Amino acid sequence: MRIPGLGGWGDDPLWATVYDWSVEHPRVGGLVWRAGLQSDLGRLYAATDELGRLPAGSRVLDVPCGGGVALRGLRPGQDVDYVAADISPAMLDRTVRAARARGLADVVTPQVADVEDLPFADDSFDAVVSFTGLHCFPDPARAVVEMVRVLRPGGVLLGSAILNDTGLLHEPLRRVGRLSGLMGPGCTSAELVHWLQAQGVPDPVIERSGAIGYFRGVKG
Repeated sequence: MRIPGLGGWGDDPLWATVYDWSVEHPRVGGLVWRAGLQSDLGRLYAATDELGRLPAGSRVLDVPCGGGVALRGLRPGQDVDYVAADISPAMLDRTVRAARARGLADVVTPQVADVEDLPFADDSFDAVVSFTGLHCFPDPARAVVEMVRVLRPGGVLLGSAILNDTGLLHEPLRRVGRLSGLMGPGCTSAELVHWLQAQGVPDPVIERSGAIGYFRGVKG
């Protein structure tokens, strides 16, 4: 059984609009995150802020970019090369619009790409970001392999995901997400740490905020 009308990341599901709106309206969105995810929306803002501190000339991959939520961390005029990748052209259009609205159109390049087979060379990026994306992928372990592959040694990988080991309170959320087609199998914190370490990220850190885990690691 699949819940109609919600899923299909290859298109532009309703949930994408709801998610983007919640992030851009912190007062109401923060209440929604607290009620639905038991998560602090401010933690997402803090994670994206790291993008604004990247050195000049950095090359960044954002996958999946979705509606461009991570762009809020960049500064207009910042000297970065930001590749926004997503499997959905509709999502890329949303990111391009968000980039224009934030004065970032000159640094953002949209790219249709499958995270499980990224069309980029090894060691291509100084940073790879993947906010609220890992739990959506059909094969999250393979996605981790690809994201780390294209990250240069010394580069940072950061993102967030709805984890499978946050307790029974969030199990209905995970079940509905999978029935709707919005979520894949996901992973636990331990699985994510294992996958990252196996690909050469020796000391990944995961911080939980309700249903969501924020992860960060540096490629060795």
